[in-house]
Amino acid sequence: MLPEPDPALCRDLADDLRDAGFTAEALRDAWGAAADDAIARGLRTPAARALGDRGDALAVLGRLLVLGMPQAAASVDEALVRAGAEGLAHLGLATVADAGAAAAEGSAAEDSAATTGTSVQPRAVVRPQSYTDASGTGQWWIASDLDEAALGGPLPEDHVLGVGGASLTLAGLQLPTPARHGLDIGAGCGIQALRARAQVDHVVATDISPRALGFTRLNALLNGIDGIEVRLGSLFEPVTGEQFDRIVSNPPFVITPRVADVPAYEYRDGGMVGDDVVAAFVTGVGAHLAPGGTAQLLGNWETRDGVPGLERVRDWVASSPVPLDAWVVERESLDPLSYAELWVRDGGTLPGGPGFARLVDAWLDDFGARGVTEIGFGYLLLRRPVSGAPTLARYETLHTALAGDSIGAHLAAALDAHDRLAGVDDAGLAASVFHVAHDVTEARHHLPGAEDPTVIELRQGGGFGRALSVDPGLAALVGACDGDLPIGALVDAIAELLEVDPAALRADLLPRVRELAFTGFLRLAA
Repeated sequence: MLPEPDPALCRDLADDLRDAGFTAEALRDAWGAAADDAIARGLRTPAARALGDRGDALAVLGRLLVLGMPQAAASVDEALVRAGAEGLAHLGLATVADAGAAAAEGSAAEDSAATTGTSVQPRAVVRPQSYTDASGTGQWWIASDLDEAALGGPLPEDHVLGVGGASLTLAGLQLPTPARHGLDIGAGCGIQALRARAQVDHVVATDISPRALGFTRLNALLNGIDGIEVRLGSLFEPVTGEQFDRIVSNPPFVITPRVADVPAYEYRDGGMVGDDVVAAFVTGVGAHLAPGGTAQLLGNWETRDGVPGLERVRDWVASSPVPLDAWVVERESLDPLSYAELWVRDGGTLPGGPGFARLVDAWLDDFGARGVTEIGFGYLLLRRPVSGAPTLARYETLHTALAGDSIGAHLAAALDAHDRLAGVDDAGLAASVFHVAHDVTEARHHLPGAEDPTVIELRQGGGFGRALSVDPGLAALVGACDGDLPIGALVDAIAELLEVDPAALRADLLPRVRELAFTGFLRLAA
């Protein structure tokens, strides 16, 4: 468990890191793009080799705080003129000891620290993390536990994960709209709470791990962010009877066999059978949402006995005692073997190593017992209606790469378009004015020598990067949407050009206009 962080010491450390130019961009420049990418794959040697024997503050801190390599205390004191090596120790981020003792403790000490004198042995990593939100670009310093490369073996079960691909995805999904009360369930190192705090006045961050909450407190202080309250407990237990305008969660959704000889990592394993932890979140979150409040989370879901995973998620939403709007996107799916291999490797057990085949077999036995043939991964956006019945029930599969890293603004725009059009009938829609989104392009494909295209495709540069094949009528309508004339007048003009019945063309195009407005191809005029 981390000690209670000293706010003054955290400010000193932040000032030292700032003065050292300790940024993600500076480190990537220092050891090169290839070495930087290798770190994400658990390989630190290329970065260490690139730094060579450099003794400047950026190099010393890069080795110590990012690569997890011991450094001479004198070098650390030079790099951190305010906090010093002892300051890192007081924060629980390092220990200061005789270099010989540090070398005996682990092979990592041989990488860079001198074999004589005083050495600083890292106990955690502190990595700079760039981000982009509605206000622009910025950077955090995120402390978390040492990874497999620094530990030289599998992770301990109480490991607190740093910023990974999933956490960055969820941070980018967060709605960039203001709210008063927020909740981050399964806070881990605290990145979701930090991101939420940019838009939410007060955030409660919960976790089952006291160590994780310690990192959340530390990271909030290190980045000068107030208004984050931490509470210990599982799922909704720490907030019984409370409601929030914004709930976000990267829950421990990884499906892990519940058998004694399979490690259960706190940061990823919810302690329930199959996908029950995600089901419990979906069925329980409505009671903790204020009217109009939204919840966003990542999750896994199983296809069992021929019932698709997304259909099972639909059933969870329908089982909620509080009616919910739902938008669920499945981003990828894996067969049981691929899923097992992925998460066995994630825990630090590698193919060919002791226990790898045994762990994979345990996963396959577990999936087989429930008739699981596929595991989906994706995003859930749930909302409690302000009044009345839910109006949004969208479950879709989008197994394509995202067009951008941050799509929270796209989600917010889609909800706004849905709400503006939900109570509008076709006559009202026909009277509405739209314009084409700035990121939409059109591609036409012709057979050689043909005058008319065989395929017309609309492509979206942002959001989910959707590509739609459209017919000439819809292509003409989208092309004519310049924010001037209402949709109905445009449809009538296109019907005349195409020599088709205007009423029939309206019946065909208006439902698709609603879809294009939701997905962001068309924007409603103010």
